[in-house]
Amino acid sequence: MSLCIRFATLALLLATSCAHAGDPVARVRVSFDRHGETSVRAEGLADIATQRALSADDPARIASISKLVTTIGAMRLVEAGKLNLDVDVSDLLGFSLRNPTFPDVPITLRMLLSHTSSLTDSAGYWNVPLGDDIRIITGKPEAWDSQHPPGTFFRYTNLNFPLVAQTMERASGERFDRLMRRLVLFPMQLDACFNWSGCSHAALARAVVLYDEKSAPQKDDLHGKAPACAVIAARDGSCDLARWRPGDNGTLFSPQGGLRISARDLARIGRMLLNDGTLDGVRILQPASVALLATPVWQYNGNNGVIGEEDEPNRGGFFCAYGLAVQHLAQGDGKQCRDDLFGDGHPRMGHSGNAYGLLSGLWIDRAAGTGVAYFSTGVANDSSGTHSNFSATEEQGAAGW
Repeated sequence: MSLCIRFATLALLLATSCAHAGDPVARVRVSFDRHGETSVRAEGLADIATQRALSADDPARIASISKLVTTIGAMRLVEAGKLNLDVDVSDLLGFSLRNPTFPDVPITLRMLLSHTSSLTDSAGYWNVPLGDDIRIITGKPEAWDSQHPPGTFFRYTNLNFPLVAQTMERASGERFDRLMRRLVLFPMQLDACFNWSGCSHAALARAVVLYDEKSAPQKDDLHGKAPACAVIAARDGSCDLARWRPGDNGTLFSPQGGLRISARDLARIGRMLLNDGTLDGVRILQPASVALLATPVWQYNGNNGVIGEEDEPNRGGFFCAYGLAVQHLAQGDGKQCRDDLFGDGHPRMGHSGNAYGLLSGLWIDRAAGTGVAYFSTGVANDSSGTHSNFSATEEQGAAGW
């Protein structure tokens, strides 16, 4: 064995042993105000196998912060008069979207965005192959909450967002990934994309590999190449996106969690929200739309929602107030619902994310005019925080390390 190979092997073992000890494989944090970045810190490895160091420009699958970004696109369509938050989405979807227990209660875009639609993830939410229809999920009884009518109960449900994407496709006639590029990513000058569709070659070369807490690769181990198929392949194994039809299958580009974006570009989204919808002189949203995002739709009162993630038994309750794909922090009682991620009692808005060993956050304090974007890889998803039901990793991301 050559000396170079021995050193490379030793480095890999050291990186893996550190992750086993509970440290993230990599982590990055960008703080900002209305005018720009105020601090940047990155450490660890974007790719253990190649020993590539993480930078603030490296894109990662950012998980549920994708929902907030998807909603920015949806709100642009609302502003254009192509979507309406409060009409029955069945009219736009082209099929009846109804809770079978409450068939007379219409479901609106506002309900989908705020997780009050009465949908659940019990029947799945992402595994619809190319060429299939989302009704293979929504047509199952277990996809619905049979105890609570739409609009009355909060349940964090990923399935809401493929349906949001379908309404966007129907309203525009454009494929979701391309629509988001036109409405949000390009005008904000973000080298970001959904499911790697449309990202630059440079972004692909910088892809952050996602690892679990034992440092085993879980997602985006791409070796600088785009995935062979950006969506779930058709049942016959083919990946011909010419089979796409507007509004049939909103799961294809993972609007609920599939955005690939860097911490630096996440901070640009936060700055846009801090500046009432403008970024570097370009208006993305109207001030009224930002004000709407800053207003909770639902707040926990002790019995009107599920305050934790139902598929994450190691996580406690931190959904204490929620708007249109926006979490609102420091709104809970501090006992049953503990959402004070920063530990200072200051209200903030944004979103968290977790999947495939990644934990992420984008948070702004509108009153102070400040914010932070962060993510860590190779970490456990639990409620190990000291002053909230978020994890210790997330509290460190919020406060800095």
